[in-house]
Amino acid sequence: MRFDRIAILDWSAAKGPRLGRDSIWLGIAGPTGVEAENIATRAEAEARLHQLVADTLATGQRLLIGADFAFGYPAGFAAKLTGQPFALAVWDWLAARVADAPGNVTNYRSVAAGINALFDGDGPFWGNGEARQIAGLPRLKPALPPGLPLHRATDLAARAPGAFPKTVWQLAGAGAVGAQVMTGLPVLARLRHAFHDKIAVWPFEPTSDTGAQVVLAEVYPSILAAEVKALQAATGEVTDAAQVRLLAAAFSGLQARGGLASLFALQNSGQYLEEGWILGAGAQAGLRAALTPVVSPPRPSAGAAVASAMPQGVDWVPVAEALTRLRAALVPVATTESLPVAKAMGRVLATDVQALRASPPRANSAVDGYGFAQAGTGTGVQRLPLVAGRAAAGQPFSGRVPLGAAIRILTGAILPEGVDCVVLQEDCALDGAAAVVFDGPVKPRANTRQAGEDMAAGAVALPRGHRLRAPDLALLSALGVAQLSAFHRLRVGVLSTGDEIIPDPGHKTLPHQIYDANRPMLLGLAARWGYEAVDLGHVKDNPARIAARLDQAITKTDVILTSGGASAGDEDHVAALLRDRGTLSSWRIAMKPGRPLVLAFWQGVPVLGLPGNPVAAFVCALIFGRPALGVLAGADWEEPQAYMVPAAFAKIKKAGRREYLRARLDGAGRAEVFASEGSGRISGLAWATGLVELPDAAADIREGDLVRYLPYGSFGL
Repeated sequence: MRFDRIAILDWSAAKGPRLGRDSIWLGIAGPTGVEAENIATRAEAEARLHQLVADTLATGQRLLIGADFAFGYPAGFAAKLTGQPFALAVWDWLAARVADAPGNVTNYRSVAAGINALFDGDGPFWGNGEARQIAGLPRLKPALPPGLPLHRATDLAARAPGAFPKTVWQLAGAGAVGAQVMTGLPVLARLRHAFHDKIAVWPFEPTSDTGAQVVLAEVYPSILAAEVKALQAATGEVTDAAQVRLLAAAFSGLQARGGLASLFALQNSGQYLEEGWILGAGAQAGLRAALTPVVSPPRPSAGAAVASAMPQGVDWVPVAEALTRLRAALVPVATTESLPVAKAMGRVLATDVQALRASPPRANSAVDGYGFAQAGTGTGVQRLPLVAGRAAAGQPFSGRVPLGAAIRILTGAILPEGVDCVVLQEDCALDGAAAVVFDGPVKPRANTRQAGEDMAAGAVALPRGHRLRAPDLALLSALGVAQLSAFHRLRVGVLSTGDEIIPDPGHKTLPHQIYDANRPMLLGLAARWGYEAVDLGHVKDNPARIAARLDQAITKTDVILTSGGASAGDEDHVAALLRDRGTLSSWRIAMKPGRPLVLAFWQGVPVLGLPGNPVAAFVCALIFGRPALGVLAGADWEEPQAYMVPAAFAKIKKAGRREYLRARLDGAGRAEVFASEGSGRISGLAWATGLVELPDAAADIREGDLVRYLPYGSFGL
């Protein structure tokens, strides 16, 4: 997702036309920089937005519009007001009732009073800025109706440390934001409907892989409060103007770094669909870091060491780039065979599998009841004589049911000739044994399944590269597929190296020795992923012995996993051997834990070299090994399923590398992380149920901020 222009709208609910402070400002970032416009009235601003969208569509570009007011209300409000728990329903409800004349004359206070009448007590809205009293709109904060929160989750996630956000229920008073919401949402609702198939509202609607060229998102310019204050001190610029310019520049800078798309990765849970989310909430540090610095950092004198978040002199490869390189370098290596469907569990399809028959093969009944021709019925009470016999699954009725007659039919039975709909047994009464009585009219094809409605004969049931699961076996069997072509189960060899390693836990160790934790772990992963795990044992740090073991391994494996010796040190014999006698690609990955990763070929057999540290080996096996082995096995590249969950921890992270923290969810669904980030703490792997992935950019994670959680289950564990 990439935008040609980014517009930030700072809204105002002012009574009359106004320019300057506390008025409407629009900041637009484009190829030539960032410009700020000041707009006097809401009507003029609405016209400007329509023109901005029209210009974008006419030029075939993409536009992000960020508006500085809430896109939703706290959970429970939408359903009470509209009957639907969706924010966009509230947009349309307000657009139909809130009037806003060209001179900023609006009735939103009366609308708020009317909403209050729908709730218990004094209602949620308060704050009357008029001299006159408005019935139903209290001036002071009332007790909230039961079940309505004061704030949305995103309001708390976006707040500055130690600050407490204003509530959308407050319509007047210092810093109040409720009036902006009530006057702003109708404008966006009309904009959305005017360009209905070209605008998507995040996070309520999909923003990628659609025809939408314009995305609307809620923003919060105060995320950059410190930067705005510094800019004002230097230029004297109006706060609102500085806010829209800086936030537009921050989103544009983040896009240039490739980090903007990640802000849109929010799960479509009910809370987000009702409350909305502030774009960038939970990623404040990344937004702030995306701004172009206005000063130069202090630099060391000639000959002095250069400080860096990552060691200098190394070509560090970002995780995303390493995954791309790995994916491009691999092709299936497993051979194929034909085998019965019943024995294909866990196998990867080598060819597309087509349906040999339609599912269902014939039109049949979806319920127990009475079947007849819909054309022979009408409205009101219907009485149809019953023909002798019945239709049941596996016991078809061989005769024809005359028009105006009915037959007893059971679930799964083929529809007899003359029958095209069925009435549920519970909706019928028998008039003796001669007739059935029910209420009409009956919809055509009611309670029937049409032939091939699940799948037509000849259709692709499952594609090549699909890994077969139990539901897939059910589908193929139902479609009459008896044999299929699948890849042989991938043979994954696991080899440990290192003089310090003791392969057998039953042996005694000296202080400088450790037990082999990696080999049983990697063998377990390979087996859990459905491969044939081949134990290649342990070899000391001797190049000749390692080479001999690799020569033996290629006769009984399709791919080899090694741990240890993958770096560039004096004792990293695996990497050196593969470089001298094989074909080697060695990358230093900008990640923690991890870093060294080797992809090589030993006499044509792929070798994936993992770090020797067990925690790093485990994380690299999940992030790189699982998708790589899948491709080698003939399957599609597998991306782990991620979830955005609140953090139960705080952490300040420097830029430069992606970090994976051992984590698990607490009783409240928040991600808590292991007490130590030390990669030598193997106990954290067993303690955890997943990983928290922190981005490459700098991050200031606070409790409650959303973080990306990858459960072990999403890696097939």
